[in-house]
Amino acid sequence: MNLANKITMVRIFLVPIFMFFLLTKFPYGAYIAVGIFVLAAITDGLDGYVARKWKQVTNFGKFIDPLADKLLVTAALISLVELNQLSSWVAMIIITREFIVTSLRVVAISEGVIIAASMWGKIKTVTQIIAIVLMLMNDFSFMLFGFSFGQIAMVVAVVFTVFSGVDYLVKNWKVIDFN
Repeated sequence: MNLANKITMVRIFLVPIFMFFLLTKFPYGAYIAVGIFVLAAITDGLDGYVARKWKQVTNFGKFIDPLADKLLVTAALISLVELNQLSSWVAMIIITREFIVTSLRVVAISEGVIIAASMWGKIKTVTQIIAIVLMLMNDFSFMLFGFSFGQIAMVVAVVFTVFSGVDYLVKNWKVIDFN
């Protein structure tokens, strides 16, 4: 297993550790969880950089990297719902988009088509990570129009999530065979 794939596997390994610290009454657990989430989010960019720079792109990496991303974000969203810091419908919008785009990619691959990540998808990922970190920090001392920065950032993330999902569907609709 090459270095890029090992970095991705570390991200997957960090998901249950992140959830443990966030959801238990461990002293300073929420702060530790935020640190783990940020570390895992950083590995998302790092593994891709290493794979491209050192020519370590593999089929396994193409499969496991997006899965690791979705596991991390989904774990954070479900945890925020569990902690009553996020509405379940917000989590479902984001998770549903991920299922739809992933399904579209699977269908495309079966047709020999690779759907690359778009700029909108990358912006979506960054806004989701920022929103999740701010929501995890649960700091309501900075309010704007009655909303915390985390809540505002989550609205922005949902907008980019929906927009990027629609963008993927519109640009790649032709790979779906309705016959």
